[in-house]
Amino acid sequence: MPKYHDELDAVLRALADPTRRAVVERLAKSPAVVSELAAPFSMALPSLLQHLQVLENAGVVTSEKHGRVRTVSLRPGALDILHLWLGEQRTPAEHDADRLGIHLARTTTKET
Repeated sequence: MPKYHDELDAVLRALADPTRRAVVERLAKSPAVVSELAAPFSMALPSLLQHLQVLENAGVVTSEKHGRVRTVSLRPGALDILHLWLGEQRTPAEHDADRLGIHLARTTTKET
């Protein structure tokens, strides 16, 4: 089991919910205030705040409060753990196919 399994588990649990995935997709564009994040969802603000807390506890988002306004941002590199884990799950055949593709691209370039 990888050393980072606790962090990976937290991120996967946080992203298991469609509402939280939608929030992450929105935050990938730019930071947003909580009321803006809540607008597309038909849920009470405290419910959305619970979703945001799950994302923050998993290290996926960060939030800052300025006066009465809370701004939420996607934490840079927060989803890198998924990329790392998925890369480790690739089969040897996929790695071989990648190497073959690189080789063919190089030989095709040299021939033209």
